[in-house]
Amino acid sequence: MAPVARELSQKIGVLEPLQTRDSVDGQIEELKSQLVEHSDKPVTLIGSSWGAVLALFLASRYPQLNDKLILIGSAVFDAESSARIERIRTERLNEKERKRLHEIESQLLTAAPDEKVVLFEELGDLFTKTDKYDPIDADDETIEVQHEIFNKVWPEFVKLRDRPGYLKKEFSRINIPVTVIHGDYDPHPLEGIKPFLEACISDTNFYLLPGCGHYPWLERHARERFFEILFSEI
Repeated sequence: MAPVARELSQKIGVLEPLQTRDSVDGQIEELKSQLVEHSDKPVTLIGSSWGAVLALFLASRYPQLNDKLILIGSAVFDAESSARIERIRTERLNEKERKRLHEIESQLLTAAPDEKVVLFEELGDLFTKTDKYDPIDADDETIEVQHEIFNKVWPEFVKLRDRPGYLKKEFSRINIPVTVIHGDYDPHPLEGIKPFLEACISDTNFYLLPGCGHYPWLERHARERFFEILFSEI
């Protein structure tokens, strides 16, 4: 999110919190502490991908910290939509890339920690190809691949997601405006996001960006419109 934070900082004050905890609750509490210590509350919280879900959790548990949420390329909220992501990504790879994807997934099961870092980076490169539509030539500014954190936090979220009624009850406590920005080429299907959020939160607003994948600020056709929306919503 560094490119987004940098762009926004030209006009408004911005924090770019980094998550280091290895549990869902740990990341929620870490983000809460960062906002309490460093921000003038309430804030507009902008989250991308997993960060969008983390923003929802924070707003649900600590409503006094936020006055608006902006969710970019959110993760989905049901197992069926999650399976669709895998199919979409696989279909966008050529035969050689699909073979390598399966090899990486197999090797990750037994790889040593230092080998997992390399494998996760390669996996990220494959998904970068599947998740972007027409990217600009720019560094995504990833600091470090945190596979150990991912391997703990994501399975924990999946268990919560698949617990009947849990997320709906959790997020139905949110009573601030929520804006969703999503690319029409994003492999995360909007059908796994929009109906769920509308059922939980009364004040929701959706923008669908054409010619746009999972990271709008890196997309040639969507970048300008994306930042127009961000500034207007903030």
